[in-house]
Amino acid sequence: MARFETARLVLRPFESKDATGLLEILSHPRATCFADDRLDTIEEAAADVERRSANMLEFAVCLKEQDAIIGVMFAAKEEPDNYSVGWQLNARYEGMGYAYEAATAFFDVLFAQMGARRVYAYVDNNNIRSQKLCERLCMRKEGLFMEYISFVNNADGTPRYENTCIYAVLKKEWDAA
Repeated sequence: MARFETARLVLRPFESKDATGLLEILSHPRATCFADDRLDTIEEAAADVERRSANMLEFAVCLKEQDAIIGVMFAAKEEPDNYSVGWQLNARYEGMGYAYEAATAFFDVLFAQMGARRVYAYVDNNNIRSQKLCERLCMRKEGLFMEYISFVNNADGTPRYENTCIYAVLKKEWDAA
């Protein structure tokens, strides 16, 4: 998977020119599950872009006309044919359908070209936008893990555990939708 396009977007491997846009996205991660991805400097962003460019399953989501990064779409393969997916979008571009457009194209590629049988996502219980996106993508909510994981600490230094939803869609469900 090198590059693919939608009506308004290009999903492509990361390039060095993406550092500034990635810094804008990750200087204040909106979901706490991305707290470890926080970037504070352009140098950190450049190093992160280089790391991401080596991963075949991480894509810069770019506006087609400007080739400007507005988000990140990624997957991790679990043998033999499961893919865990995730996304991050610049807050300035929320509510415009870009995440749905990018994820739909990404899922098409995962199922048709990468041989995915099942695609799933972990979503913070407080991340309503991502939950709604999963539902628009015909993913079903398979469960809710109570106090599943901690990405940040409370003011007193103790871990703040978060409830986490899991959403998934099978290839046969995707094909039928």
